Amino acid sequence: MKSTLYLKFILIYIIFGFLTLFTVGILTSQLLLDQLEKTESKNLYKYASMTASEYLPHYFQDTASFFPVNSQLRAMKTYLNSSLWFVQADGTLISSANLENTEAPDMIQNFDPAEMGNQKYLVGNYHGYFDEDVITVIAPVTQRFTTKGYLLIHKPVSFLIGMRERVMKIIYITITVIFILSLIFLLAIHFLIYRPLRLITEAATQYASGNLNYEIPIHTHDEMGYLSASLNYMSSQLKDMEDYQKKIVANVSHDFRSPLTSIKGYVQAMTDGTIPPELYEKYLNIILFETDRLTDLTKDLLTLNEYDTKELLLDKTKFDIQEMIKQTAATFEGICTSRRISIELLTLPETLYVFADKRKIQQVLYNLIDNAIKFSENETTVTVEVSQKAEKIFVSVKDYGKGIPKKDLNKIWERFYKSDASRGKDKKGTGLGLAIVKEALQAHGEYINVISTEGVGTEFLFSLAKTE
Repeated sequence: MKSTLYLKFILIYIIFGFLTLFTVGILTSQLLLDQLEKTESKNLYKYASMTASEYLPHYFQDTASFFPVNSQLRAMKTYLNSSLWFVQADGTLISSANLENTEAPDMIQNFDPAEMGNQKYLVGNYHGYFDEDVITVIAPVTQRFTTKGYLLIHKPVSFLIGMRERVMKIIYITITVIFILSLIFLLAIHFLIYRPLRLITEAATQYASGNLNYEIPIHTHDEMGYLSASLNYMSSQLKDMEDYQKKIVANVSHDFRSPLTSIKGYVQAMTDGTIPPELYEKYLNIILFETDRLTDLTKDLLTLNEYDTKELLLDKTKFDIQEMIKQTAATFEGICTSRRISIELLTLPETLYVFADKRKIQQVLYNLIDNAIKFSENETTVTVEVSQKAEKIFVSVKDYGKGIPKKDLNKIWERFYKSDASRGKDKKGTGLGLAIVKEALQAHGEYINVISTEGVGTEFLFSLAKTE
């Protein structure tokens, strides 16, 4: 079934070739012969009329003799490849010049010059005097406005058939060359268009059936090659997306299952008396901690789902970015005090206004500062610095912790990603904080960069558009 269209195309091509040869062999051959007959009859009549008006009238005068007339007829016979009969008005032969194997009668029986009617020539054996068909033209020989005789020219149709065959041979050669060229064109379509399309169709079938590992071989760099490469890229992206979705489901399941298992275990232990009442407070605090983890995870997932929505609308307003930094940093006073971590704010003296979604930018700052504190050593400093360049405001959040391994730098923006170094410290993290940061800034048309050195620390730097 998949090759039906191609086979139909081949069948139509073969039928078209045979019909072309048949049409040329039958129709064109006959049309060409008819045209040659008309053209040749006009030429014969022209020569017959010229001879009948300029040379033959002298025969009926005393100034001419039989010999010059006969010589003229023989010369025309050789030139025209025809038999010529010079007859009197009643059909009696005066002189003739005949081709080989032909003979002129002494008198043409039932001679009638008017038998041609409106035509200037006849085709046939002319009353049975020839063994083959000839073209016959008749021109009157007049003297003093009186018809004295007639000149008849008979040219065998076989001469015209020979001319037709020579022309048809050229036509057949031309058609054959065209047919071969079209066959080459068909083969070019097969190898350059049909076969790549079959591979692309097969790839589409494989992708539809779920086989995203199928890859289209690319042998050209034209549009077909570009389309094949695009489909290969699409399949790889779909496969990565599929793997990514599986990874997200696995991570979400794991991050939900762990606290739920912990909560369930402690509640059952408290219910069946395994945990004595005097320890309830301790384990209730653990349950509360795990509940907070679930709350944070749910909130982050809802936030990311909001960014994934194409209809996301930013509620942009004008606000002081430095005042927001101060307010956000103040919310970490409790944890910073317990760990003896200080937040150093390096701001500019003037007021800096930005035009952005205040709630989302506050979340960006909160996530970055929270991340910096989380991975800082005790008794260290987290630095938040504001700078200005042209029409941009740059905010830097820097910590002096262990840093991010080089191999993890390109992965930290992935959802649920946690480096091996972070798993020991970040007990409550969801792995979604930096993903939310990047999505929020991209929604504003801004970007964020990270610079990190293991054993030295990490710096995140993002930009915002300044407004007056």
